[in-house]
Amino acid sequence: MASNAQLDKMQLRRNYRNVWHTDLTKTIQADPPYCCFALWCAPCASYLLRKRALYNDMSRYTCCAGYMPCSGKCGESKCPEFCLCTEVFFCFGNSVASTRFLLQDEFNIQTTKCDNCIIGFMFCLSQIACIFSLVAMIVGSEEIQEASQLLNCLSDMVYCTVCACMQTQHKIEMDKRDGMFGPQPMAMPPVQQMSRIDQPVPSTVGHLPPPYGQPYPPPQTQGYPAPGYPPAQYPPPGYPPAQYPPHGHPPAQYPPPGYPPAQYPPPGYPPAK
Repeated sequence: MASNAQLDKMQLRRNYRNVWHTDLTKTIQADPPYCCFALWCAPCASYLLRKRALYNDMSRYTCCAGYMPCSGKCGESKCPEFCLCTEVFFCFGNSVASTRFLLQDEFNIQTTKCDNCIIGFMFCLSQIACIFSLVAMIVGSEEIQEASQLLNCLSDMVYCTVCACMQTQHKIEMDKRDGMFGPQPMAMPPVQQMSRIDQPVPSTVGHLPPPYGQPYPPPQTQGYPAPGYPPAQYPPPGYPPAQYPPHGHPPAQYPPPGYPPAQYPPPGYPPAK
């Protein structure tokens, strides 16, 4: 049952629309000092970030933020600070991932394709290094043993670097949450639908808009139309006149005799080239 709930959360997380304030490739440029701190003091950074993600209220703490089967079963309510220290030192990877999931679920943040590729590369490299270590241990070849050691070193470097960038990403997102970047810019307005020729023209086109919250046109009880309008004698008597157009217009001899002339245009016009 718990696994199904976690799968539902993962599926829901794919449909989030917000993005991280800074992606993994730009965290070093965004905050170099904290990135170095997260690299050399990774468990300390994870501890501080989790506590900050909980708004410094450790009574809300749950092991691995409630995303692991052991969550809520480790006596966190009795000594949350000690449990968090144990988590960040002995389950460092889970602590970073749990803080990430916690922020994503709180702010509806999706993981971009670029971030997914970087995280996936980190996991694949660690799995390849593990496979090479097992093969080297079984075969006993010195060449495979050296290759596995190189892969393990490379995997550890990538793991530490990516985790430092992820923790810097989390810190920048919480800086944004806490208003350290100043007021946020206005959100982009929704896409407006283009009008088409076959759409009817609304009755309000060419008229002043009604007051806010008032219907258009205003009902009779609100003085629309104005009293006495239109007048009772409208149009006035005798309009239009009975003889319209007036007698003698146009004149009987119109156009005058001989107009236009019989030879029009004159012979030889236009002239031949």
